[in-house]
Amino acid sequence: MESQRVVVVVEDAAAARAALQWAVGNFIRGGDSITLLHVCPPARSRRKRRRLRLGGFQLALAFKDLCNGIAEAKVEIVVTEGELGETVVATVNQLGATTLVVGLHDKSFLYSLQLLYFY
Repeated sequence: MESQRVVVVVEDAAAARAALQWAVGNFIRGGDSITLLHVCPPARSRRKRRRLRLGGFQLALAFKDLCNGIAEAKVEIVVTEGELGETVVATVNQLGATTLVVGLHDKSFLYSLQLLYFY
């Protein structure tokens, strides 16, 4: 079986953790490449930008712990800045990901898109 390139959106939301836990238990296989992606909102000050990036990295490290049971999986962390939806799509395309894992919750960028297109 060919290995997959999976991008997981890292957010401080129970739904995001649950989505990763489901993917680890049901979908991700040994040898897959997993990118844990956290997108920080744009910040004007250097100090705030640094604080947001550090917080995002620490959150991604907690998500990485959920991947520890996957044999030979390659896990990387990407913390970047931008508008969430656009940045996720750009990163998925840039990495050539085969799968995107996102937890759907009421503040999710996907939920906002659903409201935009279906109401």
